[in-house]
Amino acid sequence: MINLAITADHIRATLTTYLDTHPEDKPDLAPVLDLLDTGADLTSRREFRGHATAGAILANADGRILHIHHRALDTWLMPGGHLETSDETLLDAALRELAEETGIPDDAVTSADDQPIHIDVHPIPANDAKGEPDHRHVDVRFLFRTTADVHQLQTEEVTDATWRTIDNLSDATLRQRIAEALR
Repeated sequence: MINLAITADHIRATLTTYLDTHPEDKPDLAPVLDLLDTGADLTSRREFRGHATAGAILANADGRILHIHHRALDTWLMPGGHLETSDETLLDAALRELAEETGIPDDAVTSADDQPIHIDVHPIPANDAKGEPDHRHVDVRFLFRTTADVHQLQTEEVTDATWRTIDNLSDATLRQRIAEALR
């Protein structure tokens, strides 16, 4: 078993602080807190009841949001992915994933806040090639800003990138929170 720098305590503290700001999300996140209470390792990709991932919502100077086309899921998403041993915090993981998938360097990005703007729990389909059954991601999303553009895509995972208006986001709560943060 690989030990990550990100701990269950860090995930719990992040969720608790997030829920203090967004108590309306408690029904959606209660199962995640229950998993933590049972001792589930949400840092492990092998915890198929739900494991943490980190997402980056990147806004450019015009307020457009970066979307990447994810190769395996064949859909447009925001950058993000699984935690790695080098990640000290969930925010670090989101920033690393952003840099890996888009080539935008860390120093060209600023964090809007050290707390997540949104936490989304969603299903992921089975991936036979990786030996993964259907499972759930607890995607802890952070908002970043930049004046940079995409440099080099991580072509193993990403096939394209584009900047889209906030109206293209399907989640109304996420749209509202980003709009408020960018004002």
